[in-house]
Amino acid sequence: MTAADTPAPPTTTVWRNPDFVKVWGGETVSLLGSQVTDLALPLVAILTLHASAFEVGLLNVARYAPFVLLSLFAGVWFDRRRRRPTLIVVNLGRAVLIGLVPVASLLHVLSIPWLYAIAFGAGILTVLFDVGILSYVPGLVERRHLGEANSKIAASYSVAGIAGPGVAGFLVGVLTAPVALAIDAVSFLASAAALTSIRKPEAAPAAPAERTSVRASIAEGLRAVFGNPILKHLATQSATFNLFQNVVITVLLVYLVRVLGVGPSPLGLVVSAGSVGALVGALTANRIRTAIGIGATLRWSTVLACVSPLLLLVPRDSGPVSLVLLGASLAILGANLAIFNVNALTLRQSVTPDRLLGRMNASYRLLLFGTVPLGAFLGGSLAGLFGARAALVVGVLGVASALAWLLFSPVFRLTAIPDHPADPEAGTAALSGAATND
Repeated sequence: MTAADTPAPPTTTVWRNPDFVKVWGGETVSLLGSQVTDLALPLVAILTLHASAFEVGLLNVARYAPFVLLSLFAGVWFDRRRRRPTLIVVNLGRAVLIGLVPVASLLHVLSIPWLYAIAFGAGILTVLFDVGILSYVPGLVERRHLGEANSKIAASYSVAGIAGPGVAGFLVGVLTAPVALAIDAVSFLASAAALTSIRKPEAAPAAPAERTSVRASIAEGLRAVFGNPILKHLATQSATFNLFQNVVITVLLVYLVRVLGVGPSPLGLVVSAGSVGALVGALTANRIRTAIGIGATLRWSTVLACVSPLLLLVPRDSGPVSLVLLGASLAILGANLAIFNVNALTLRQSVTPDRLLGRMNASYRLLLFGTVPLGAFLGGSLAGLFGARAALVVGVLGVASALAWLLFSPVFRLTAIPDHPADPEAGTAALSGAATND
């Protein structure tokens, strides 16, 4: 073997993987741009088109309906073809759709129906991108760097959550809401350019022994989740948590403003504490797992994430002590959600065969995003019938109920992430047994 034939030594950090750095950089820019859209798109409806509250609600339905309607089909799509080309096309498509809003506004042809159509189309493309990027990254980085890669991407989400709303508000104020959306369109182009510049070739999916229908492929993806005890318990626990967390989210601002009397400035500080906590959690998630193990990390982050919202019930006014308690509750919640999510995602990617990654991620997103309208409806209904505090109590206690999974889930007994994915056709008993204390 010559020097030229000698394999390069394994990298010590994901930062030495230039292709991942490109993906991470493009995604970070795109996430910041998306924060502009999250604020500017509803403001286009409210300020430019003078939409009613009901029409703004329908706009949000148009944005998020594709997550429920199309997630499973997106999983099948990405498991049948190379993922990077679709991700590039999706980002170009999002740039065009979002860019249509400022163009239509300047031409004075923008209307509420057009805004619904653009929001729905962008929602479809977002579903495709979210499922695809979660399935693409595991093939881009070394297996031992998967947790670090997920941590870096989660940190970008947190940074966007901290800086994005302020940047979005400034741009909307200076440029108007429709023109500010052009910033998000450019951010999607940056993400597409980053993906285009990746040099590592992506292997084509292995051809199946026989062609299966879309329905059969979706069923196989669902079996991959619910036939694996690790994935099944992660999914059901997360769905329970998210359902009641959305109850809390729906009523929290109303409770803070109308019941406790928190003003706009302190309200912004309290809410931003959650994003700061999430950033800290994302940056430390991988180190904590390395120090105490995957099972213990998921166990303690679950306990703290489920218990911390109880602090929201303690304050009775908007004084300094109350604001500190509220901020601490959201900061602890944000940090431990990030720690749990980074490590749970790494575990999910590690125990799922590459041919099923798209469908596994799609099944999860269907479950998790499917709870958003249910939790919002439940929270709004409870607040309307019994008041905001009663609804908040139900939501907080419901979040705490997710602790029940600690009693019987195999996830929390894992001592290490399994070395190899489990094939659902071969069963998963050996997988969970090899990695637990049992």
